[in-house]
Parts: sequence; structure tokens; C-alpha cells
Amino acid sequence: IDYLNSTGIFTDDFLDYLGNLAFTGNVRAIPEGRIYFYNEPIMEITAPIIESQIVETLIINQANLQSVLATKAARCYWSAKGRPVVDFSLRRTHGIDAGMKAARCSYMAGFQSTSNLLAGKIYGIPVSGTMAHSYVTSFELEIDSFRAFAKSFPNSTILILDTYDTVLAAKKAVQIASEMETQGLRLRGVRLDSGDLINLSRIVRQTLDDAKLDYVIILASGGLDEFEIERLINANAPIDGFGVGTRMGISSDAPWLDMAYKLVRYDGRPVIKLSAGKTSLADEKQVFRLRDGHGKFRSDIIGLLNEPLPEPRAEALLKTFMEDGKLVRTLPSLNELRDRFQGDFSALKDRFKDLRSSYRYPVKLSSNLTKLQ
Repeated sequence: IDYLNSTGIFTDDFLDYLGNLAFTGNVRAIPEGRIYFYNEPIMEITAPIIESQIVETLIINQANLQSVLATKAARCYWSAKGRPVVDFSLRRTHGIDAGMKAARCSYMAGFQSTSNLLAGKIYGIPVSGTMAHSYVTSFELEIDSFRAFAKSFPNSTILILDTYDTVLAAKKAVQIASEMETQGLRLRGVRLDSGDLINLSRIVRQTLDDAKLDYVIILASGGLDEFEIERLINANAPIDGFGVGTRMGISSDAPWLDMAYKLVRYDGRPVIKLSAGKTSLADEKQVFRLRDGHGKFRSDIIGLLNEPLPEPRAEALLKTFMEDGKLVRTLPSLNELRDRFQGDFSALKDRFKDLRSSYRYPVKLSSNLTKLQ
């Protein structure tokens, strides 16, 4: 308030009012971890207009970024077809907070772990990682770096192979694995971070198998996204897991959603915006989800708040989270959100997950909402 006063923009009466301001409204939202689709209202705030407008920027900031990141991560997770995917994005995200959100959202959307230790501490996400190229180059001999790393992490040694020559490094990894076996230990894996990943993974797999090291896994990283993972999987590349960084952490091909926060009802009357290309849907709403006989999502209907369910098995998605400024629903843990996502994702038919599909999940307006517009 002192800062606002220093700008000279606001009146003393207004600043005095802000000094006692608290949120007193109600919040309805689609619970986090649920899948939602285009045009659907994901949150509705009912409050005195000043309160609802003050929270606008924060709500869009939090919901937009995390929806984008979770969606990108879900696509990578789907493309991996059951192989583990690890978040490697922190160094390329747009700031520390974005990096934390990327770790959180990617884990919720199916990633196995993160290399972000702070996210592991704060969110309880499993952490994992491998050695760095700079670690290798800090040694005069590559194999000495492998030995030192295996000594430091005897139960989780994953060696990076592409610092100099991937094929030669694979042979050195075989030697390290042999040395570890004499100590009753096992090399956990190797990582490929550049080059022709299809061809190199086959050569490395053959090198390991020839040495009876079928238990050593191969991880791939380096500019991966859902399309590259799909390409590697379709080529039957012998890759057991993926580290995904930049393209997921910034959602490179779709870095934002066209998300808006619009007044839909004021002083008891429905409100609509008619700007070309930005027409809003008036009044308080509910989203109804319909399923088929197998429990799969069939379609969604956007209707008015107090409409009855369109059919007995339909589900109303928007739930009440706050009443009179107080939280009225227990917020789930991140692992519970992860399970919630898995439930929704498994109920979404595969044709809507296909990266190149022309199918669009059916979302329509109820007849009552259409008539009101």
C-alpha cells in the first residue's frame, strides 16, 4: 500500500479500503489433474467485483503455464509407451519458478522423476540424473571419470557416452561394468545425448549384450519431445527411457494457451462480450462429462450452473473449493493428482491422444446455454 501510494495514482480512500481487503468469494473449479478441453470454463469466481478482478492475473498466470506444461508432458509420456521419462528441463525453463512448475506438472502427467533436486525436496518427486559432460572432461582419461563416478554412486551408476566417441565409450562402459561385477555391483545404465540415436542405441545395445550385460539400460536425451520419442519408438530403437528437457520445459511448439478471464454475470444479470473473435459465454456454467458403456469419455457439454445432468451417468466437473473466502475442500497430494490424471487419461480414447490425429474431442453447448447466448 505504501508503494501504491508512492505512485500518486490512487486516492487515500481507495488505499484505506485496500488495507482491510480480504477475499470473501466462492470458487468453483475443475479439480487439478482432471483433463479439460477447449472452450470449457476451468474456474469460476463469485465475489465482489474488486476482489475477483484483483485475483485475475494470478489465476491466469498459474493455470495457463501449468496447463501448458502438463499437456506437453502428457504427450511425451504417451509417446514413450510405458518407458520411463525424466524431467531434465530446469536449465532451460523461463526462470526458477517455471522450472519448479515443470517438474511438478511433468510428474503429475506421468513422468517418473526429475533432475531438479529442489523440486524433489519441496514436492516429494523422485529424483534421478546422470553424470555431466563437464565431469568427464575434467579427467584426463574418460575411463577414469567413469571409475570415479561408479565409486561415488555404486548403486546408481549411469554413464554418459557421447563426450568424445559414443562407440568407444560403450566399450569402456563394458569394462567398468566388469570391474563393478567383481565388487558385487552392477552398472545401472548408459546415456546417449547426441548423434543418430537410433543407430547408436543399436550399436551400444549390441556391445552390451555381447558382454552379457543385458541388465544395463540405455537412456536417451538431447532435444527430445513427443515427436522425437515417437520416432525412436516406431524405429524400435533399443532405448529404455528418456530424459526430456528444453522442449517440454518451455512447451516449444505451443508455449501458451488462449486462456481468458471474463465477467459472465453481474448484479444478477448475465453478461456477454461480443468482440470479434473473442466472444465470451454468458452466465455461470457447469461442464458435464458423458461416458460410454466402457467408461471411456464420450463427450462434454457446457451448460448452465443449475441445469440437471443431461443423462444419469453424466458427471459435473466444476466443484466448489471455496465458500465465503474459506477453503472447503481438502487439496490432494501430488501423488493423488498423478493418480487422478492417470484415471482421466486412461478414459480418453487413443484417437484423441494420437499426435497427428485430426479427431477433436466433442464439446458442445447445452440447448439452454445456447438459447441464453
